[in-house]
Amino acid sequence: MAALSLLGTALWGFAQGLVGSNFAQIGADSGAMIVVSLIATAASALLVYYFRRRSSAAERAASWRALWRMSTWGWIALAVIACLTFNALIGGFAQQRGIEMTPTNMVLGDAIRAYPVALLIFAMGLAPAYEELLFRRVLFGRLWAAGRPWLGLALSSAAFALLHEPPGLSASHGWSMLLLWAVYGFMSLCFGWVYYRSGSLWAAYAAHAINNLIAVAAVLASS
Repeated sequence: MAALSLLGTALWGFAQGLVGSNFAQIGADSGAMIVVSLIATAASALLVYYFRRRSSAAERAASWRALWRMSTWGWIALAVIACLTFNALIGGFAQQRGIEMTPTNMVLGDAIRAYPVALLIFAMGLAPAYEELLFRRVLFGRLWAAGRPWLGLALSSAAFALLHEPPGLSASHGWSMLLLWAVYGFMSLCFGWVYYRSGSLWAAYAAHAINNLIAVAAVLASS
């Protein structure tokens, strides 16, 4: 995803240079960067989908049935509430300690507010699809199938946190980064638990999408 984003950005800059745009004009086009991010994430999701652990027809049918059980939606609601509560607790702790938490994906706050539809497509459609396939189906799912679900939860959650706030590339550092790792790691644990309890990747996807929708609504409401 990072490689495709860099390639898309370079191609965009090259194309704009050919038509005579200056550096300031190229850098100011946040809409183009959002499109590049959407394409990079969608292509990465398709790649992960190709290498996923294949499911049988019976497993797919069982997963779909599980999505419509009341207990599954109970787990989804519990996961979302747990994520929101944990985020609030971490945010309160950071505020008391004077720690400024700046998630990397919030650096593009102005662009997010300018293109809310693109943001919704990314936050509720592409990002959850890519991340649930990679972290739940591939990483956690393979260890779950090997009889090591707790190891799968731990490793997939650590990877989830590191992808969202990569060391050296993140907008945060020090305690701020550690707290953001805790937020993302806990979020991944919740989504993985929903998948484990329900047996449906659709359930984990729904929890992830709802959580992102609430985050997007908060960003847009603050504009």
